[in-house]
Amino acid sequence: MIQQIYPSVAHPFRYELNKDLQFAAAHYVPAEAAGKCSRVHGHTYFANITIAGNDLDSAGFLVNFSEIKKLIHDLFDHSVLNEHTAYFQDDDPDRFPTTEIVARTICEIIQSFLDRSGNKPRCLQVFLRETPTSYVVYRPMGGGSYGD
Repeated sequence: MIQQIYPSVAHPFRYELNKDLQFAAAHYVPAEAAGKCSRVHGHTYFANITIAGNDLDSAGFLVNFSEIKKLIHDLFDHSVLNEHTAYFQDDDPDRFPTTEIVARTICEIIQSFLDRSGNKPRCLQVFLRETPTSYVVYRPMGGGSYGD
């Protein structure tokens, strides 16, 4: 992956981890307003995921990089996003697989995993590039509930 500077998130945590990954996936946006994007088409998505926390786990990790890759790449790579009906729905605009909603979904998947860890890090940001000229930055409301 090309090294890139991503927007940074101000936070009070001691550790910050960033994981870059990519996955190839097809999708369509089931809305007339989506124009050509309402037809099935594909992208090579590039994601940068920012995770932060104060405590490391028993292996000295905030979170193991490979776990983050498995959560997202292994789930979405070479798939049709619309077929992941646990995350995306053709009849609910809040769950169409737009870049914004895919970024939010990635954050939610990762945070659900982090919530089960003993050291409780937080997913602070997902940067998701859909094309060379188009990307979204998603941050959970309130920065991910730092007080938890």
